[in-house]
Amino acid sequence: MAQFELIMPKMGESIAEATITKWLKNEGDTIKLDEAVVEIATDKVDSEVPSTGEGVLIKKLFNEGDVVPVGAAIAVIGSDASAAVAPPATVVPVVEAAKPVAQAVQVVEQSIQAAAQLNHSAQAGGRFYSPLVLNIAKTEGISMSELEQIQGSGNDNRVTKGDILKYIASGRTQTSTAPIVESTLAVNAVSSPKTETKPQASKVALMPGDEIVEMDRMRKLIADHMVMSKATSPHVTSFVEVDVTNLVQWRDKIKGGFEKKEKEKITFTPIFIEAVVKAIKDFPNINVSLDGQNIIKRKNINIGMAAALPSGNLIVPVIKNADTKNLLGLVKDVNDLAKRARENKLQPDEITGGTYTITNVGTFGNVMGTPIINQPQVAILAVGAIRKKPAVLETEYGDVIAIRHMMFLSHSYDHRVVDGALGGAFVRRVADYLEQWDPNREI
Repeated sequence: MAQFELIMPKMGESIAEATITKWLKNEGDTIKLDEAVVEIATDKVDSEVPSTGEGVLIKKLFNEGDVVPVGAAIAVIGSDASAAVAPPATVVPVVEAAKPVAQAVQVVEQSIQAAAQLNHSAQAGGRFYSPLVLNIAKTEGISMSELEQIQGSGNDNRVTKGDILKYIASGRTQTSTAPIVESTLAVNAVSSPKTETKPQASKVALMPGDEIVEMDRMRKLIADHMVMSKATSPHVTSFVEVDVTNLVQWRDKIKGGFEKKEKEKITFTPIFIEAVVKAIKDFPNINVSLDGQNIIKRKNINIGMAAALPSGNLIVPVIKNADTKNLLGLVKDVNDLAKRARENKLQPDEITGGTYTITNVGTFGNVMGTPIINQPQVAILAVGAIRKKPAVLETEYGDVIAIRHMMFLSHSYDHRVVDGALGGAFVRRVADYLEQWDPNREI
């Protein structure tokens, strides 16, 4: 009978893998053309994989929670449910960019298998413990004898991650600090190609009434990305205070008519993006990435705008080729991406390919911040809250104090490729464009 494989699709630039979050069909179910079979998730976007043909789901090749490379077969579909189950397909990424990821996965899998075999033979009575459970036990100072006393809920009474975390949360009494089998170090070692040992976070002591809440998938990815960024780039931050009185008064004057005419609300974000794009054209060496000792100068100006989700997590939709859009185009793009970000309807391509990022800390009433660079970019701008403040103005009749609309811009940059002169001059130029706003501008 005819069979075909359902393939993990390519979901955007630099995305080499996805996590299977939920199977929508079971083995034996009938599937129609373009019918969703499985839900997947990348760094920050959830989506569905539709069937490329009609038939019956013969075999799922991965389980929920598995991370699958792009281009790998995830299921076998055929026209006859009674047909023999197809053997699992070899997981081979089809894009060159995924090769490093596949190699890393292979190294991790080999190390985990080796660690598991060593641990299995070392356990009393032959009880099996996964490398993850052993790693948690080692971190928490749980001895092998103490580990053996934990009741497991897995197959053959195996201790799962949930079992050991529940045991720790119950306020267990540590009976011994004897180390567990050191083969778990092999699992940790493959996380870095370098030979030096990474610094370990200090263990957090639990107190009565404490609650352990595991990070969700997105928060884990954000945490890893932030730590990686700080470890990769020496961050420097420059600050500029900006008088945006003309800009604020202009927006107050036109926003009602603009919304009535264009059916769109005009916020400050597209205005900030326009100023940043102009400054990037003046200082193109801000719009770069660093690959080892090679500086990659980006041709396109793709502006990411960091947005907080209702869950508290962060996502960065990207306005591609922002330098080719007028202010009206930027307004529509910003509103559309922000709306679909809140509704979790962004496409993978819409959160990749950014070359510079803006984050609005003023949304939360903050006057300034020190943002972390969104790798592999080399700079990021935080815009603070706009507040009325007394300010000194120079006039032909002398200095006067007046009430002005003021805000801070915070510019963090990678000191490996952006020196203080460039980083400071760039943010000053953004401020100049905002301060020189034409109060009679038409849109």
